[in-house]
Amino acid sequence: MTGSEEAAAAATKAKRDRVFLVVVDDSAEQAVALRYACLRARKGGGRVALFRVLEPVELVEWAGVGVMMQEERRAEAERLLAGLASHVSEITGGMPMLIIREGEAREELLALIEEDPRISILVLAMATGSGGPGPLISALTGRHASRLKIPMALVPGGMTEQELDRVT
Repeated sequence: MTGSEEAAAAATKAKRDRVFLVVVDDSAEQAVALRYACLRARKGGGRVALFRVLEPVELVEWAGVGVMMQEERRAEAERLLAGLASHVSEITGGMPMLIIREGEAREELLALIEEDPRISILVLAMATGSGGPGPLISALTGRHASRLKIPMALVPGGMTEQELDRVT
């Protein structure tokens, strides 16, 4: 292989290894972030990772009840991600990475990014209301900005599918 062929092969591998991380929460704008990530992955190479954080089960009187509640929440998260994975596959042609963790969303997100070098871009959509962009975006662009070691794509949460198609 010549030098230019090796460089082209390395560039192709880098595109394939690029992962667009989407935080799956219960916000309306999460669908916008997901579509943006899917379109970027399809058009520019790479894959999508879906990340769901479960809040820890609060202390309950009987341990068995707490375990059962935790198992139910995990099963619900798995069903949600499986449904979204099907949607991602339709758009990108590939299956996304599915990641579920338990804890505080910001801390789990930052830990995941630090642990997994494949994740190269965090995609978040901004809230459409007057209350600011959202707590996660506020934290990651404010007090915790120095802990974020990858680029973050902030997508306006009110974008339509046509607008997303045009800008990706």
